[in-house]
Amino acid sequence: MTTIPSVFFDHATIDTWIAEDAPLLDLTTHLLAIGGHPARMVFIVRGDTVAACTEEAARVVQHCGGQVQSCVASGSRVAPGTALLVATGEAAGLLRAWKVAQNLLEYACGVAGATARMVQAVQAIAPDVAVLTTRKHTPGLRRIALKATLSGGAFPHRLGVGESVLVFPQHRALLGDWAAVQARLAAAAPALTEKQCVIEVASLEEAFAAIRTGADVLQFDKATPEQLRAWCPQLRGQHPNVGLLAAGGVTGHNAAAYAASGVNALVTSSLHHAPPADVGVRVEPL
Repeated sequence: MTTIPSVFFDHATIDTWIAEDAPLLDLTTHLLAIGGHPARMVFIVRGDTVAACTEEAARVVQHCGGQVQSCVASGSRVAPGTALLVATGEAAGLLRAWKVAQNLLEYACGVAGATARMVQAVQAIAPDVAVLTTRKHTPGLRRIALKATLSGGAFPHRLGVGESVLVFPQHRALLGDWAAVQARLAAAAPALTEKQCVIEVASLEEAFAAIRTGADVLQFDKATPEQLRAWCPQLRGQHPNVGLLAAGGVTGHNAAAYAASGVNALVTSSLHHAPPADVGVRVEPL
């Protein structure tokens, strides 16, 4: 049974997408005088992928006055030739929804398919290693990117700066040294009772310094799989409860190697930039 990711899209967001493409008039449909024709519109995927944001594409159609006849649930694996979405209604409404829904499906299904492939590659090597996706994507895409990666089997690393404590080198630079970071974390310890402190590091030396500073989790930035294979046993030997993340440069090509390095999870932004799925659209009279 497919569990559809519960990502919230309000009505205003859907309407904004539609208004961006067709705020006033579909001039071609008007000139051809076909707006009142009853029609059917079918979105067909041309390759193996994972469905994502089909429910939001259906809402685009509905907001334009169409009636949805069928819709494949997000998170479903789909074969070439699968009809992701079928809708009927007056041609004017269906044609207004056409490109908005198609563009949404191509991006989201492309991301979901790439995510599923990475998750599968990682679990084949290390079933307990998670794939986590970052907040690094084009502004405005957060909900779509989140639903797409959830549909593919990944989990969010961090949805925003207000939900977790992640100390980057940029933060440390403003405090001056590790001792200053340690002092601030110690002073804030009661406020961190329900949260873990993640510190980004780039070397084994920094990793041990971060643990002494108070890190619960280490996020290794752009360390190679070979480096992590050497570092992880040393860290776990002295600090068995510390969490270890590989971040920076994790892609579908090297995810399996990172999964075998000894970390708990892979943190990646690359999935947000996956090639779009090939989704064709057929419009026919009723």
